[in-house]
Amino acid sequence: MKRILAFIYGIFCYLISLITLTYSVGFIGNLIVPKTLDSSSDGTLINGILIDVSLIALFGIQHSLMARQNFKKWWTKIIPHPIERSTYTLMASLALLLLFWQWHSLGGIIWNIQTPIVSNIIYGIFALGWLIVLISTFMINHFDLFGLRQVYLYLRGQEYEYLGFRTPGFYKYVRHPIMLGFVIVFWATPTMTFSHLIFALGTTIYTLVGIKLEEVDMISIYGDLYQEYRQKVSMLIPIPRIKLTEEKAQE
Repeated sequence: MKRILAFIYGIFCYLISLITLTYSVGFIGNLIVPKTLDSSSDGTLINGILIDVSLIALFGIQHSLMARQNFKKWWTKIIPHPIERSTYTLMASLALLLLFWQWHSLGGIIWNIQTPIVSNIIYGIFALGWLIVLISTFMINHFDLFGLRQVYLYLRGQEYEYLGFRTPGFYKYVRHPIMLGFVIVFWATPTMTFSHLIFALGTTIYTLVGIKLEEVDMISIYGDLYQEYRQKVSMLIPIPRIKLTEEKAQE
Protein backbone atom coordinates (compact mmCIF):
# COMPACT_ATOMS: atom_id res chain seq x y z
CA MET A 1 0.00 0.00 0.00
CA LYS A 2 2.87 2.42 0.78
CA ARG A 3 4.33 1.79 -2.66
CA ILE A 4 0.99 2.37 -4.37
CA LEU A 5 0.41 5.59 -2.44
CA ALA A 6 3.91 6.80 -3.29
CA PHE A 7 3.30 6.08 -6.97
CA ILE A 8 -0.04 7.93 -6.93
CA TYR A 9 1.63 10.84 -5.14
CA GLY A 10 4.39 10.92 -7.76
CA ILE A 11 1.85 11.04 -10.59
CA PHE A 12 -0.06 13.81 -8.80
CA CYS A 13 3.12 15.89 -8.39
CA TYR A 14 4.03 15.33 -12.04
CA LEU A 15 0.60 16.47 -13.24
CA ILE A 16 0.80 19.60 -11.08
CA SER A 17 4.22 20.32 -12.61
CA LEU A 18 2.86 19.92 -16.15
CA ILE A 19 -0.07 22.21 -15.42
CA THR A 20 2.25 24.81 -13.89
CA LEU A 21 4.70 24.70 -16.80
CA THR A 22 1.86 24.91 -19.32
CA TYR A 23 0.42 27.93 -17.52
CA SER A 24 3.86 29.54 -17.42
CA VAL A 25 3.96 29.51 -21.24
CA GLY A 26 0.90 31.76 -21.28
CA PHE A 27 1.98 33.77 -18.24
CA ILE A 28 5.38 34.75 -19.67
CA GLY A 29 4.19 35.05 -23.27
CA ASN A 30 0.99 36.99 -22.45
CA LEU A 31 -1.05 34.30 -24.17
CA ILE A 32 -4.59 33.08 -23.40
CA VAL A 33 -4.31 32.51 -19.61
CA PRO A 34 -6.33 34.73 -17.22
CA LYS A 35 -3.32 36.44 -15.62
CA THR A 36 0.02 37.20 -17.27
CA LEU A 37 3.17 39.21 -16.61
CA ASP A 38 1.52 42.24 -18.18
CA SER A 39 -2.03 42.04 -16.91
CA SER A 40 -3.53 45.37 -15.86
CA SER A 41 -1.30 47.14 -13.34
CA ASP A 42 -2.42 47.56 -9.73
CA GLY A 43 -1.00 49.24 -6.62
CA THR A 44 2.00 51.53 -6.36
CA LEU A 45 5.17 51.06 -8.41
CA ILE A 46 7.49 50.57 -5.42
CA ASN A 47 5.12 48.15 -3.72
CA GLY A 48 4.74 46.18 -6.94
CA ILE A 49 8.51 45.95 -7.48
CA LEU A 50 9.07 44.76 -3.91
CA ILE A 51 6.40 42.08 -4.20
CA ASP A 52 7.59 40.86 -7.59
CA VAL A 53 11.24 40.70 -6.57
CA SER A 54 10.25 38.87 -3.37
CA LEU A 55 8.26 36.30 -5.35
CA ILE A 56 11.21 35.62 -7.66
CA ALA A 57 13.55 35.36 -4.66
CA LEU A 58 11.19 32.96 -2.88
CA PHE A 59 11.09 30.67 -5.90
CA GLY A 60 14.86 30.90 -6.34
CA ILE A 61 15.57 30.05 -2.70
CA GLN A 62 13.16 27.10 -2.72
CA HIS A 63 14.39 25.79 -6.05
CA SER A 64 18.08 26.00 -5.17
CA LEU A 65 17.94 25.07 -1.49
CA MET A 66 15.93 21.89 -1.96
CA ALA A 67 18.24 20.77 -4.80
CA ARG A 68 21.40 20.86 -2.66
CA GLN A 69 22.92 17.57 -1.57
CA ASN A 70 23.17 18.57 2.10
CA PHE A 71 19.52 19.56 2.18
CA LYS A 72 18.53 16.25 0.56
CA LYS A 73 20.44 14.29 3.20
CA TRP A 74 18.52 16.10 5.94
CA TRP A 75 15.20 16.13 4.08
CA THR A 76 15.17 12.38 3.40
CA LYS A 77 15.31 11.76 7.13
CA ILE A 78 11.80 13.21 7.19
CA ILE A 79 10.32 11.95 3.92
CA PRO A 80 11.03 8.66 2.11
CA HIS A 81 13.76 8.70 -0.57
CA PRO A 82 11.41 7.55 -3.38
CA ILE A 83 9.21 10.66 -3.12
CA GLU A 84 11.98 13.21 -2.51
CA ARG A 85 12.18 14.31 -6.15
CA SER A 86 8.39 14.37 -6.56
CA THR A 87 8.09 16.56 -3.46
CA TYR A 88 10.77 18.88 -4.84
CA THR A 89 8.87 19.34 -8.11
CA LEU A 90 5.62 19.89 -6.19
CA MET A 91 7.17 22.60 -3.99
CA ALA A 92 8.67 24.28 -7.06
CA SER A 93 5.28 24.24 -8.76
CA LEU A 94 3.56 25.73 -5.70
CA ALA A 95 6.17 28.50 -5.53
CA LEU A 96 5.54 29.29 -9.20
CA LEU A 97 1.77 29.21 -8.78
CA LEU A 98 2.12 31.67 -5.91
CA LEU A 99 4.19 33.90 -8.18
CA PHE A 100 1.52 33.74 -10.90
CA TRP A 101 -1.24 34.53 -8.39
CA GLN A 102 0.45 37.42 -6.57
CA TRP A 103 2.41 38.98 -9.44
CA HIS A 104 1.92 42.76 -9.73
CA SER A 105 2.07 44.21 -13.23
CA LEU A 106 3.84 47.57 -13.34
CA GLY A 107 2.91 49.03 -16.70
CA GLY A 108 5.33 51.00 -18.85
CA ILE A 109 6.92 49.92 -22.13
CA ILE A 110 10.64 49.65 -22.86
CA TRP A 111 10.24 48.41 -26.42
CA ASN A 112 7.26 47.44 -28.52
CA ILE A 113 7.85 45.78 -31.89
CA GLN A 114 4.69 46.04 -33.96
CA THR A 115 6.01 44.86 -37.33
CA PRO A 116 4.12 41.56 -37.84
CA ILE A 117 7.00 39.65 -39.43
CA VAL A 118 9.50 40.64 -36.74
CA SER A 119 6.96 40.03 -33.98
CA ASN A 120 6.21 36.55 -35.31
CA ILE A 121 9.92 35.76 -35.52
CA ILE A 122 10.32 36.72 -31.86
CA TYR A 123 7.37 34.53 -30.89
CA GLY A 124 9.03 31.76 -32.87
CA ILE A 125 12.20 32.23 -30.81
CA PHE A 126 10.03 32.15 -27.66
CA ALA A 127 8.55 28.83 -28.80
CA LEU A 128 12.03 27.54 -29.66
CA GLY A 129 13.14 28.25 -26.10
CA TRP A 130 10.34 26.09 -24.70
CA LEU A 131 11.14 23.37 -27.23
CA ILE A 132 14.78 23.35 -26.11
CA VAL A 133 13.64 22.99 -22.49
CA LEU A 134 11.31 20.09 -23.29
CA ILE A 135 13.72 18.18 -25.54
CA SER A 136 16.58 18.66 -23.07
CA THR A 137 14.58 17.04 -20.26
CA PHE A 138 14.08 13.91 -22.36
CA MET A 139 17.76 13.80 -23.32
CA ILE A 140 18.75 13.25 -19.69
CA ASN A 141 15.56 11.31 -18.72
CA HIS A 142 12.44 13.41 -18.34
CA PHE A 143 10.79 10.98 -15.91
CA ASP A 144 13.76 10.85 -13.56
CA LEU A 145 13.97 14.65 -13.56
CA PHE A 146 10.33 14.93 -12.46
CA GLY A 147 10.42 12.06 -9.95
CA LEU A 148 8.29 9.53 -11.82
CA ARG A 149 11.11 7.04 -12.36
CA GLN A 150 11.83 7.01 -8.63
CA VAL A 151 8.27 6.18 -7.57
CA TYR A 152 7.87 3.65 -10.41
CA LEU A 153 10.96 1.72 -9.31
CA TYR A 154 9.72 1.85 -5.72
CA LEU A 155 6.35 0.50 -6.83
CA ARG A 156 8.13 -2.45 -8.44
CA GLY A 157 10.28 -3.03 -5.39
CA GLN A 158 13.51 -2.07 -7.17
CA GLU A 159 16.33 0.02 -5.76
CA TYR A 160 16.85 3.42 -7.36
CA GLU A 161 19.99 3.65 -9.47
CA TYR A 162 21.54 6.94 -10.52
CA LEU A 163 21.73 7.39 -14.27
CA GLY A 164 25.36 8.46 -14.20
CA PHE A 165 27.10 11.25 -16.07
CA ARG A 166 26.22 11.55 -19.77
CA THR A 167 26.39 14.28 -22.41
CA PRO A 168 23.70 13.43 -24.99
CA GLY A 169 22.45 15.77 -27.72
CA PHE A 170 22.47 19.42 -26.66
CA TYR A 171 24.70 18.57 -23.70
CA LYS A 172 27.61 18.15 -26.09
CA TYR A 173 27.44 21.88 -26.86
CA VAL A 174 26.26 23.52 -23.63
CA ARG A 175 26.34 22.23 -20.08
CA HIS A 176 22.89 23.55 -19.20
CA PRO A 177 20.58 23.49 -22.24
CA ILE A 178 17.46 23.50 -20.05
CA MET A 179 18.56 26.78 -18.51
CA LEU A 180 19.52 28.12 -21.95
CA GLY A 181 15.98 27.41 -23.12
CA PHE A 182 14.52 29.23 -20.14
CA VAL A 183 16.75 32.30 -20.64
CA ILE A 184 15.55 32.48 -24.26
CA VAL A 185 11.95 32.27 -23.03
CA PHE A 186 12.50 35.03 -20.46
CA TRP A 187 13.81 37.55 -22.99
CA ALA A 188 12.09 36.69 -26.30
CA THR A 189 9.18 39.12 -26.36
CA PRO A 190 8.07 41.70 -28.93
CA THR A 191 6.82 43.93 -26.10
CA MET A 192 9.16 44.46 -23.15
CA THR A 193 7.37 46.09 -20.23
CA PHE A 194 8.79 47.04 -16.83
CA SER A 195 7.13 43.94 -15.37
CA HIS A 196 8.66 41.69 -17.99
CA LEU A 197 12.08 43.29 -17.53
CA ILE A 198 12.04 42.72 -13.77
CA PHE A 199 10.94 39.12 -14.33
CA ALA A 200 13.58 38.51 -17.00
CA LEU A 201 16.39 40.10 -14.97
CA GLY A 202 15.41 38.37 -11.73
CA THR A 203 15.02 34.93 -13.25
CA THR A 204 18.21 35.26 -15.31
CA ILE A 205 20.21 36.23 -12.23
CA TYR A 206 18.69 33.29 -10.36
CA THR A 207 19.55 31.00 -13.30
CA LEU A 208 23.21 32.01 -13.22
CA VAL A 209 23.42 31.62 -9.44
CA GLY A 210 21.58 28.29 -9.60
CA ILE A 211 23.99 26.98 -12.24
CA LYS A 212 26.99 27.83 -10.06
CA LEU A 213 25.46 26.02 -7.09
CA GLU A 214 24.50 23.01 -9.21
CA GLU A 215 28.00 22.72 -10.62
CA VAL A 216 29.49 22.60 -7.13
CA ASP A 217 27.31 19.53 -6.53
CA MET A 218 28.25 18.02 -9.90
CA ILE A 219 31.95 18.40 -9.15
CA SER A 220 31.51 16.80 -5.73
CA ILE A 221 29.71 13.84 -7.36
CA TYR A 222 31.68 13.34 -10.58
CA GLY A 223 35.02 14.97 -9.73
CA ASP A 224 37.57 15.23 -12.54
CA LEU A 225 35.07 13.92 -15.11
CA TYR A 226 32.87 16.98 -14.66
CA GLN A 227 35.86 19.32 -14.37
CA GLU A 228 37.04 18.16 -17.79
CA TYR A 229 33.54 18.62 -19.15
CA ARG A 230 33.46 22.20 -17.83
CA GLN A 231 36.75 22.99 -19.53
CA LYS A 232 35.56 21.80 -22.94
CA VAL A 233 31.87 22.67 -23.05
CA SER A 234 30.48 26.18 -22.52
CA MET A 235 27.92 26.90 -19.83
CA LEU A 236 25.04 28.47 -21.80
CA ILE A 237 26.25 29.86 -25.12
CA PRO A 238 27.00 27.06 -27.62
CA ILE A 239 30.48 27.51 -29.07
CA PRO A 240 31.18 24.93 -31.84
CA ARG A 241 34.90 24.63 -31.12
CA ILE A 242 34.25 23.84 -27.45
CA LYS A 243 32.61 20.46 -27.29
CA LEU A 244 33.11 17.11 -25.70
CA THR A 245 32.03 13.83 -27.20
CA GLU A 246 30.09 11.45 -25.06
CA GLU A 247 32.80 8.83 -25.55
CA LYS A 248 35.44 11.19 -24.16
CA ALA A 249 33.23 12.01 -21.19
CA GLN A 250 32.96 8.34 -20.31
CA GLU A 251 36.73 7.63 -20.35
